[in-house]
Amino acid sequence: MSFPEPARRAPGGMDAYLAPGPSTFTDLLASHAPHLLPGRVPEGAAPGGGAALDVPHGTTIVALVFDGGVVIAGDRRATSGNVIAQRDIEKVFITDAYSAVGIAGSAGIALEMVRLFSVELEHYEKIEGTTLSLDGKATKLAGMVRANLGAALQGFVVVPLFVGYDTEAPDPSTAGRIVTYDATGGRYDEHLGYHSVGSGSVFAKSALKKRHRTDADLATTVRNAVEALYDAADDDTATGGPDLTRRLYPIVVSITGAEGAVRRPEAEIADVVAQVVAGRTENPGG
Repeated sequence: MSFPEPARRAPGGMDAYLAPGPSTFTDLLASHAPHLLPGRVPEGAAPGGGAALDVPHGTTIVALVFDGGVVIAGDRRATSGNVIAQRDIEKVFITDAYSAVGIAGSAGIALEMVRLFSVELEHYEKIEGTTLSLDGKATKLAGMVRANLGAALQGFVVVPLFVGYDTEAPDPSTAGRIVTYDATGGRYDEHLGYHSVGSGSVFAKSALKKRHRTDADLATTVRNAVEALYDAADDDTATGGPDLTRRLYPIVVSITGAEGAVRRPEAEIADVVAQVVAGRTENPGG
């Protein structure tokens, strides 16, 4: 297969992609097209002043470990200041067969980070012939968050919530894992069995602290995730509650050893939401 002479010789062209080099797609991108990395200031742009921009922010994400796996869910609202920037944004993404990421913070950079993370995992699998371990995936994401520190100092903070199923765990019932991060790339394994990030996280975690059990089944865990997001939306204006008029419901992903990462069907979540709303009609406090 031949390519035009300029394409083969251009920096970052096909020769750069096929030449032997680092096994990570991020390193390849950093060498030949650094402007495409999340959080990089475009060439010629003035640094600083990012905090003054009213860019969309996404919240809230919850994650829950259950007997045999893990669930992650997120509301659908993105805000820009006191304005609703988007009502149906998706903040929870399946990144490979046994992992998923939920994003909170500057939506644009967060979305690019998740896309690059997914490509990174696929690239590693193709180059090395095996999937990255769950710890390796969590560490890789930590490095990407740390690489965004310059943008975070300008106000473009991204805080992901990583979940996965450890296929190498000796006990399948405890294979679900939750990993949290701070803006500097610090990685923390969550051992309580639940966690939340975003502006409504304090309300969501308070709900989960009373409701959630790590020995619960999948259906109960999905219901608890929806309940927690409902409580967050009840007290946090940046978190969107279920919109029955527009049929906008939380995005929920479950990860188990048998099914892998699966986005729960909208009809299933709509039914759960209907039950939650009916219950809150009788008892608004839950």
